[in-house]
Amino acid sequence: MKRITTAIAILFATIGFAQAAGDAGAGQAKAGMCMGCHGPDGNSFVPMFPSLAGQNEAYLVKQMSDIKSGARVVNEMTGILMAMTDADMADVAAFYSSQTAKAGQGADATLAELGQQLYMGGNKETGIAACAACHSPTGAGNASAGFPSVKGQHAVYVSNQLKKFRVGARHEGAATADARINDGDAAMMRDIAFKLKDFEIDALAAYITGM
Repeated sequence: MKRITTAIAILFATIGFAQAAGDAGAGQAKAGMCMGCHGPDGNSFVPMFPSLAGQNEAYLVKQMSDIKSGARVVNEMTGILMAMTDADMADVAAFYSSQTAKAGQGADATLAELGQQLYMGGNKETGIAACAACHSPTGAGNASAGFPSVKGQHAVYVSNQLKKFRVGARHEGAATADARINDGDAAMMRDIAFKLKDFEIDALAAYITGM
């Protein structure tokens, strides 16, 4: 637990998220190609694609920048982002951040109950920190620190990303479509995901989507 607490402190001190300053109106006009996957208002209809409505701007800008640079591999987005400038990405992020996230669909109650325990309290025996410490008890995240909102996110997407971080914990070299490593030098998400069993990932995904 001490190691995790230290990692959190390091991440807060070094993550360096600048506050985005995009134009939401301009972003709506620029987000046309994004809407097919993420929905007209940022609430995705397809579980494998994340909902972006209400997500904090700085986090969205970082993810788009990371995908564009190859630090995070999302093949479906690479071509779209290559045509965007930094200002375009800031505007698109501002648009989606200004939208209202819809409540997610509830999942298996038993799984969600276990997920709530892990999200709120972690697992001391296996060294898993509480998700609420960074993503907040409500799932709204921490915009100033760059921690994303997760509430209501599709369970399939949450599960997929946790598994990609888990693969990333064992991965050496550049990111791949199956290995996500863009969680900073502290590698906090990779460290946590590495310790999660499949049923725990399913439980967290079930709870988060119903938040």
